[in-house]
Amino acid sequence: MKRREFIGLLGGAAAWPVPVRAQQLDTPVLGFLSGRAPDEAATHTAAFFRALADTGFIPGQNLAVEYRWAEGRYDRLPILAQDLTRRRVSFIAAVGGSNSALAAKAATSTTPIVFVIGDDPVPLGLVHSMNRPGSNATGVSLVTAALGGKRLEYICELTPGSGSVALLVNPANSNAAEHVSEARKAASSLGRHLVVTPASAETGFETAFKTLMDHHAVRAIVVQNEPFFDSQREQLIAMAARYALPAIYHIREFPATGGLMSYGPSLLDAYYQAGLQAGRVLKGEKPAELPIVQPTKFELVINLKTASALGLTIPPTLLARADEVIE
Repeated sequence: MKRREFIGLLGGAAAWPVPVRAQQLDTPVLGFLSGRAPDEAATHTAAFFRALADTGFIPGQNLAVEYRWAEGRYDRLPILAQDLTRRRVSFIAAVGGSNSALAAKAATSTTPIVFVIGDDPVPLGLVHSMNRPGSNATGVSLVTAALGGKRLEYICELTPGSGSVALLVNPANSNAAEHVSEARKAASSLGRHLVVTPASAETGFETAFKTLMDHHAVRAIVVQNEPFFDSQREQLIAMAARYALPAIYHIREFPATGGLMSYGPSLLDAYYQAGLQAGRVLKGEKPAELPIVQPTKFELVINLKTASALGLTIPPTLLARADEVIE
C-alpha cells in the first residue's frame, strides 16, 4: 500500500458515519488512540495494520476503525479515550506512549486494550505482572527508560572530557521523573554534570537549545524517548545541527533522517507485535492472559555523514559496536 493511500485510509475510516458501521453488526470496531499525529506515525501505524492483516483482520473488509490522534497534546487523550468508550468500540489500541495507555485504562476497565509504551507497565498500574497482566490491558513494552543511561554512556564516549551533558525531557510525559533519575545515575557514574532541560508543545525547542548553549555550554545531548519528540524529529535534528550539538536518540528513525546516533529497540517491530496481540484479542483471547511483549534486540545506529558535519571522529571501538552505520 502506498503511503498516500494509507493516509487516505486513516482519514476515510475516521469519517465513516455511525449508521454505516451500525449496519455491520458482526464487524468489530477498533478504537485507535495515539498521542502522535497521523502523517508522522504513518510508517509505524502501517506496521500495526500489516500485523492485523496477517492475523486475518483488514480495515474496510472485516474490521472498522475509529481513529483519535492527540498530536502531541497529551491533555486531549482522556477526552479522546472517553469518546471511544462511549462509541462502544470492540477494543482499543493505545499507542504513541504511556499517556495513551493510561488514558485508555482510566476510561474503561472492561474494553480490551493493547498498548505500545516505552516504560514498564507494572509500576504504571496498567498490568499486575509482565507474564500475566491480569487486567483488560496487554501489549508491548520497550523498556526504553532504563536505556537512558546507556545512551548517555555512548554519547559521552563520543565526546570525552568533563563537559556537561544535557537531557531533553517532556515534563508532560507520565514517566519523565524516571527518565531523569536514570540519567542522573549514569552521569554520576561517568563523572559528568547533567543538565535537565524541559521542552513540550507549549515551550518549544528553540528556547531549550538556546538556554543550553548560552548558559550551560553543554557538549552533547540525550533526547528522552518521547512520542512528542518522535513527531518533531526533523525539527530536533535541525536544532542539533544548528547548534552543532552531538545528540543521541532512542530509535533509528532519527539517524535515518539525519540525526547523529540512536540506541534502542525497533519501534517498527513494536507496532507490528502490538498488531499481532490485537489480532489475538479479536479472536477471543483475553488480555489478562497475554504476556507483555518485550524487545530482545537493541540497536546502536550511527550516521557517519552527520558525524563528519559536526567535526566528530567516531572512535573505532564505538564504530565496531554499531549494529548499523549510515554513510
